Amino acid sequence: MAFPAFFDACTLFGIRLTDLLLRLADEGAFRALWSDEVLEEFRRNVIRSGVDPAAVDHRITAMQQYFPDALVTGYEPLTATMTCDAKDRHVLAAAIRSKADVLVTFNVKDFPDHSLDSFDVEVVHPDDFLLDQLDLFPGLVTQVLRELAEDYVDPPVSMNDVLETLRRAGVPRFVEDVRRYL
Repeated sequence: MAFPAFFDACTLFGIRLTDLLLRLADEGAFRALWSDEVLEEFRRNVIRSGVDPAAVDHRITAMQQYFPDALVTGYEPLTATMTCDAKDRHVLAAAIRSKADVLVTFNVKDFPDHSLDSFDVEVVHPDDFLLDQLDLFPGLVTQVLRELAEDYVDPPVSMNDVLETLRRAGVPRFVEDVRRYL
């Protein structure tokens, strides 16, 4: 079984980054996990950025239907015991409850080492997470990237467009490294 990876809301914000992560999960590279609180935070932030609420709700519904075992529940009693940044305690509690191997977030600094000492979860930046996926599954990652480029038809995008969007989304080292496989 694929290793469990819990995703903070900030990692789900960019559509192409989310597409890449979810397609890799669908291919079995890892098991994607999130909570209702993470999805609600994601929803609020995407709507605040100007995206139509109906489109966001459609995306979340599709994620929930396609990954029905991704939802983590029962973590709420742990939340108050977490010592990371207060706004991210629910994230760490859900990651721990789910027995995730990694918690993927752009906000690594919000999870200082002392807040993780008692738990068997590693907090990683999406750039590092994707670099690990590329090291483990270079063929799969490049195949998924090619499929992403092919699937965007309105408007059409090239592989370079996909990579540039991912670079701007916060995973520049991954983009730089993936180019040697293409």
